[in-house]
Amino acid sequence: MAKSDITGKRKLLAQNVSHSNIKTKRWQNVNIQTRRLWVPELNRFVTLRVTTRDIRTIDKIGLFAYAQRHGVTL
Repeated sequence: MAKSDITGKRKLLAQNVSHSNIKTKRWQNVNIQTRRLWVPELNRFVTLRVTTRDIRTIDKIGLFAYAQRHGVTL
């Protein structure tokens, strides 16, 4: 299953809406990437499946702080 290891985000159920306003169910998948990230606090690499939004936030505040914010131990 496509699921973020840190935030737990996964696919959502949505609807396609046609020109005639007929609604059919479909899935909105999250953009999951497998990344090998360096954690300076632990002095090692960690391989995680994270969303692209997670990667952007990790670049700003760091992986260790982001994991603590979401209650995940590395």
